[in-house]
Amino acid sequence: MSVDWGARVGPDERKPARHDPGSPFARRPVLLLAGFVVAVHVLVNLVTPYGIHRDELLYLAMGRHLQLFRMDFPPFIALLAEASRLLGDSLAVIRLGPAIAHGATTVLAAACAARWGGGRFAQLLAAGTVAAGPLFLRPGALFHPVAFDQLWWTAGLLVLSRIPAPAAGESARALRPQGRRWLLLGLVLGVGLLTKFSIGFIGIGMVAAVLLTPLRRWLLTPWPWLALLVGLLVGSPSLAGQVALGFPFFGQMQDLGSTQLERIGYRDFLLGQIMLVNFAALLALLGIAYLFHRGDVGARAVAWSCVVAFTTLLLLRGKPYYAGPVYPALFGAGAAALDAWTSRLRHPAVRRVVLGTAASSCVGLQLLLLPLGLPILPPRPMAEYARGLGIAAVTTTNVGEVLALPQDYADMLGWEAQAAAGARVYRALPPADRVRAVLVADNYGEAGAIDFFGPRYGLPPAMAPVGSYWFWGPGELPGDVVIKLRGERSDLLRFFRRIQLAAVVNEPWVVPEERHVEIWVCRDPYGTLAELWPRFRGQN
Repeated sequence: MSVDWGARVGPDERKPARHDPGSPFARRPVLLLAGFVVAVHVLVNLVTPYGIHRDELLYLAMGRHLQLFRMDFPPFIALLAEASRLLGDSLAVIRLGPAIAHGATTVLAAACAARWGGGRFAQLLAAGTVAAGPLFLRPGALFHPVAFDQLWWTAGLLVLSRIPAPAAGESARALRPQGRRWLLLGLVLGVGLLTKFSIGFIGIGMVAAVLLTPLRRWLLTPWPWLALLVGLLVGSPSLAGQVALGFPFFGQMQDLGSTQLERIGYRDFLLGQIMLVNFAALLALLGIAYLFHRGDVGARAVAWSCVVAFTTLLLLRGKPYYAGPVYPALFGAGAAALDAWTSRLRHPAVRRVVLGTAASSCVGLQLLLLPLGLPILPPRPMAEYARGLGIAAVTTTNVGEVLALPQDYADMLGWEAQAAAGARVYRALPPADRVRAVLVADNYGEAGAIDFFGPRYGLPPAMAPVGSYWFWGPGELPGDVVIKLRGERSDLLRFFRRIQLAAVVNEPWVVPEERHVEIWVCRDPYGTLAELWPRFRGQN
């Protein structure tokens, strides 16, 4: 027996549905919910017992080293870092952009529900599922590009859903109003390319969707090609940086594949989806079915885009959260499907029970996991909470180590203590040594901590022969006095004739490599820092 979803739009191959407006957008409640989401993030960042995250330190440093067309990462986050610096350096200010992005994604999820005929309940269900889910809460709570990646994917899918298939023989003049939507799609995907290279996955999905639906008729017009040009122009700084620096992206992917991704199989990826969205996964599956069931080309295009992007990530063994950006649109479709199906039920009480169950499963259950999305519990209660969940993946790191805390929370601790210890070592140097001392860190977290907290302690900028810091170079000083954060004595003696252990920083809650950080003062190098720089990188 087939499910009656309600009225179905006619077959798109014969008569494309060009003017399906969907349902009225429930503007006031949806915007109130989005505003509440942003307010919660701001409040949490004012009172959180945690500090700044390792990756946030890197992105802020990227802002200080901003070279728009010469960055090894897409520069959107660096541009945002410089903009946020105008307002201060508190966590609430630094993380305001991602908080707004999370709020905006809840609005677009509701807009997707409205696009496919969902009423007020469906729109609030879709928005609430995005608002409460740890998959979206945590990116919204961190100064990372992930929250923006989720926003651009959702916006792009919504725009795609509104592009109708051209009718046979339709004139170029008649196509112009609809063709302009291609330019908007190109703009959104271009900003996505400026933000994260992962926009390419949904780009692959959209290309497949165009080829598999009547949207392929647009390929005989200039509009999709103009959209491609717009996207490449807007995202050109990301591509230019790769060309200028010798395509570091491929080295980063190789390192990622040999360390973090090698443990992820197809089963891990699929089970990871259940852990990330819980019962809301059923809402997303319902959304896929509904989109394919509808006859309008926009719905089918979105369905194919999400399926192909998800499958590509599965086959490439990406991290489970990489698929996160497909969910807001699918939640919207699933909520609209639930609304359409329950509207056919004869008994209002049954409808209320079904909708209440869906809301409690998709939103209420995720609220129980709130500490996984927002850093609100101090380390010890958080460790007890994580242990009580009994889900090992919650506290398993990217490389398979099991911690007391989720890795993101462990990576928000201990950085200022390292900077303060480095400052004590720096101030203890004789004045003649201090003016020519160079601080060299072992990774971008340690270097970023020196750069972020250093001005408070009178420290010079840090160097690190890894990642983005490698491209920024060793500076101009010869490096005859180096303060080195972390390192083995035997390794350091390969570069310096004299080394002295000056301080030790112990932090129990952080990731293993940062729990015991030794700070060395190194003198009499076997060459200038510029000469030793390539060998330093080889050691890291």
